[in-house]
Amino acid sequence: MRQVEAIGVDSIWNWDHFFPLYGDPQGNHFEGWTTLTAMATLTHRAQVGCLVTCNTYRNPALLTHMAKTVDHISGGRLILGIGAGWFEKDYKEFGYEFGTASDRLHALGEGLPVIKRRMAAEIPAPRRNPIPILIGGEGEKVTLKLTAQYADLWNGFGPPEKWQRKNEILTEWCHKTGRNPAQIERTASVSTEDTPNNLDAFAKAGATHMILGMGEPWKFSLIEQLVRWRDSAR
Repeated sequence: MRQVEAIGVDSIWNWDHFFPLYGDPQGNHFEGWTTLTAMATLTHRAQVGCLVTCNTYRNPALLTHMAKTVDHISGGRLILGIGAGWFEKDYKEFGYEFGTASDRLHALGEGLPVIKRRMAAEIPAPRRNPIPILIGGEGEKVTLKLTAQYADLWNGFGPPEKWQRKNEILTEWCHKTGRNPAQIERTASVSTEDTPNNLDAFAKAGATHMILGMGEPWKFSLIEQLVRWRDSAR
């Protein structure tokens, strides 16, 4: 964590799953938000967040209280990443109702206003008030509409042509809902294969924040390439 921050990244992320998504499905694993607290204490400059929190794993008011706490621990560097959830094994093993994708999206639509209201009522208030909300997902009818209504950042996946199409749909939803599209930061999840090959294409498509997905063993050289690309692009 400290080494990554020392390289010069702008943000550091974990995920909100209960089992590994890659490799041994029963391999070592830790809970996302308690890990995020440790990330906040081990870093000093980079923003931190879950990419992304599953909305239905926690009551939205409780999640807001947790986020406010990590926001204070980090000195105002938290981004509240959230999505509808999708990994069925998490739900079944931990006793959550998986339901349908429509059910989970409906729950996200109900939870986001609760988060907004609870954040405004928190005592003490967040250090960064309000805490920025990132919505991850690419559903054109619901997820991107919710992003236009509630989010400060959006995260989508490549390849760049697909990401660009989803980004354009998000902009359309902004116009339909009366939101200024410039108020939403556009982030792209990029893979080790994208670094440095597709970064220019993502940037041309409108991405201003690249998030490199990586598992062990950590390839710090790729992080260094991404930071060098960012600095040259600026």
